[in-house]
Amino acid sequence: MSSRRPKLILVYEPEKACFERLVANGHVPARAAEIASYLAQSTDIAPEFDTLAAACQTRGLSFMPVELDDAASVLAGDDPDATLVWTLTDGVAYFRGGAAPALARLNGLKALGADDALFALCQDKFRSGAVLGALGLPVPQSGLARDGRWLVEPPASPAGWFVKPNRLGAKIGIWPDSRSSDLGHALELSRRVFAAYRDDVVVQTYVAGRNARASFLGLKPDIGVEALGIAFVDAGGDFQTMADSLALYGDTGEAAKAAGTYAEPVLLPVAASQPRADARIRRIAQSLMVGLGLRDVFSIDFRIEANDSVHLIEFEVCPGLPCFDFRAYCRTQWEMGLADAMAETAANRFSRMAAY
Repeated sequence: MSSRRPKLILVYEPEKACFERLVANGHVPARAAEIASYLAQSTDIAPEFDTLAAACQTRGLSFMPVELDDAASVLAGDDPDATLVWTLTDGVAYFRGGAAPALARLNGLKALGADDALFALCQDKFRSGAVLGALGLPVPQSGLARDGRWLVEPPASPAGWFVKPNRLGAKIGIWPDSRSSDLGHALELSRRVFAAYRDDVVVQTYVAGRNARASFLGLKPDIGVEALGIAFVDAGGDFQTMADSLALYGDTGEAAKAAGTYAEPVLLPVAASQPRADARIRRIAQSLMVGLGLRDVFSIDFRIEANDSVHLIEFEVCPGLPCFDFRAYCRTQWEMGLADAMAETAANRFSRMAAY
């Protein structure tokens, strides 16, 4: 282990940089702002950098937040034995944060989080679903459409379909009519998404149930699925839309707070009412950790039926750390605020690195 003071580098892509790049590439400013809102966690965590630095200092670490555009030069000069890279934001299409773990690997630096290959996979819902299905996991079958034509036709579904952009997160491009009862409407939604965002759509067989999220932070070395926090996310409807998401995060969320319209979904522990579903989710998460390589920090979204049937919707390797649900997870599972949980995770990783 190096004699230099261990340093945690948090790499993130700011909303503003993403917005300006999207506009320069021809996106309408209003749509570019919606796309860039996916990176609102960068906006939300920035005021806490001093708190993060203090939490790291008490554990013998230094802390450096680095904007993605500066990451190549910063990471190139760091000590592989005294540097840990934590990627806050992901992306390989509209967003570019997936470059950060690859840059860390290029420079021989240790990274906290999944392998960089998963950063690309989880940003393509159709390909990700195909991989999850190949692993035998309970993911709804899907079709893929682009601007009103089928690339892959979806299977028949008596309950209808759910239509969402293929490479966009944070509920971008999800509207109140995104649940479709006929494939003609699904193709119309694909035209709407393509016109607004230039993205394909996943047309997923609709599954009933309540929305749930499993959150994970490997704060302690070698911790497993026992550290998952699994909660129903009740927002008062069948699914959340882009408008719902925009009202929670970033500058729009702050405006909602100022206007008194901010309303977080209710988080309820799944184990309290459906322990069998909770156990099934832990087995699925174990399969993802072993078979896919999820580790350190991630989240997984599910639908849970009343009979304890569980449907895996998607996974995320860069969950929104400053978001209400991950903060709640840190308080419940680790009895820490976000900054202390992040700093403690990094310190424990450095301790493990020093042991080898």
